[in-house]
Amino acid sequence: MPPKTAITRERIICAATELVRMSGAEALNARSLAKMIGCSTQPLFYQFESMNDIKESVISEAKRVYEAYLMREMERSDFPKYKLSGLGYIRFAREEKELFKLLFMRERENGSVPEEDAVTDEIVLKMSEITGLTLESAKKMHGVMWAFVHGIAAMAATNYLFLDESMISDMMTKVYRGLLSEYGKEDKNDQN
Repeated sequence: MPPKTAITRERIICAATELVRMSGAEALNARSLAKMIGCSTQPLFYQFESMNDIKESVISEAKRVYEAYLMREMERSDFPKYKLSGLGYIRFAREEKELFKLLFMRERENGSVPEEDAVTDEIVLKMSEITGLTLESAKKMHGVMWAFVHGIAAMAATNYLFLDESMISDMMTKVYRGLLSEYGKEDKNDQN
């Protein structure tokens, strides 16, 4: 029976994720990861074909952490679920700055995130049902609302500005109501 591998895929992913948390995605390379684990680079490439494979695994782990943030936030009952999803996004940016940057502030080849498109479609459908907006207006409204929330999250992730949750909640409510009014008017004009 072959000896048990001491450096597992899981251990590498865990160490790589921690390295990104501490030093950012740009610090993730074979040498720094091997040093953190306390091994040569050989075990890394025994478990993974390339550094790109390791980076993709770290992105998957960061998504898992992000989804856990959202799930915890959505369990609250003090705000509507739509607002809680935005607050969870901002909390993740504030508390997991480097993982947030890895997921939401990195270069993309084509500007689209397919796995997010399905989630967005579900949110837009629900928003349309709740508000009475057409699907097109709900999609536009969600896009503007997401850009607003992302701006706050990006400022939190980069320590540009700190706003407490009550201030963020108040701002989100005002923007949401303003957008709902604006896109509701747009829908009424379309019916004429």
